[in-house]
Amino acid sequence: MSRHTIAMTDRLYEYACRTWLREPAVLQRLREETATLGKAAGMQISPEQGQFMAFLVELIGARRIIEVGTFTGYSALSMALALPADGQLVACDVSEEWTAVARRYWAEAGVSDRISLRLGPARETLDALLSQDKEASFDLGFIDADKTSYDDYYERLLRLLRPGGLILIDNVFRGGGVADPGVTDAGTQAIRDLNAKLRADERVSLAFSPIGDGLTLARRRTPLR
Repeated sequence: MSRHTIAMTDRLYEYACRTWLREPAVLQRLREETATLGKAAGMQISPEQGQFMAFLVELIGARRIIEVGTFTGYSALSMALALPADGQLVACDVSEEWTAVARRYWAEAGVSDRISLRLGPARETLDALLSQDKEASFDLGFIDADKTSYDDYYERLLRLLRPGGLILIDNVFRGGGVADPGVTDAGTQAIRDLNAKLRADERVSLAFSPIGDGLTLARRRTPLR
């Protein structure tokens, strides 16, 4: 028994990965290539988070997903591999360079036909989907992009999700900065504000996981209110 989540030491983390991680070889190769990209490599999610997100895709029977922030494609590939053959994932990003890496691995994994990459500002992509009467037509959304825009993405995804749909929000710990009053950069403050908003948002059921850099799970209630 434990009254709170225990600290994840390096030894315990290594044990957890040895014991429970099921990472397909194509995902491991993508992760290893991304690790060579220097400081930018820190934008990739951890393998256990990818596995957890894929599990959620299967758990809710998701067929249509929107991802805001794709980078080199690890999270998109993790979720696409969990989709049924006719499933679809819309991946929003602004970088041709990083997503070129993603495209190679999506093709290698045989899921390119399940992923629609939209290059350009995510707000424009989400607004276009809303204008095409796509409200309440997606099952799951994932936010992992510019932190100061998280709230905008959240509000748009909430409209695009069906009742019972799930939004996953990454980096809600902001490397621990959200709990440090001395950290006042715009990105950290935006995450603090969204965390507080979500706690009071009766339109969703709420949970969180300390996996990775913190992951919030918000399930759209029926009806939105």
